[in-house]
Amino acid sequence: MPSKPVDPHELRAAVAAVLPWLEGTADQPERPVLAAAVRLSLRTLEQVAPGRSVEVRVPPFAAVQCVEGPRHTRGTPPNVIETDPRTWLELAVGRVDWAAAVADAKVTASGSRADLSALLPVLRF
Repeated sequence: MPSKPVDPHELRAAVAAVLPWLEGTADQPERPVLAAAVRLSLRTLEQVAPGRSVEVRVPPFAAVQCVEGPRHTRGTPPNVIETDPRTWLELAVGRVDWAAAVADAKVTASGSRADLSALLPVLRF
């Protein structure tokens, strides 16, 4: 069952709340604030690229499946992307380039479909 559509105003507010941290001018936000920004931006990716061939994981907050293609039903999906919350949010707002994040080992991406470069950023400021 698809998740409820993300309200763009809610997404913008949630991500705006963590921008000072991403810019290095503030401490890491409280866990609920950070979680909201990660979850809403991941759900936005899920809406932009519906499907179940790639799993994007941002522990400890969320994981979504996206991108059209062969669907996995059991076990670990063949296409997995994992990163930390800060890197995900930097990618989501276009502060970090996908190729650079992968090259710097800030993102692990396995599988032939595990490339989000064409889908990012999901929000611009």
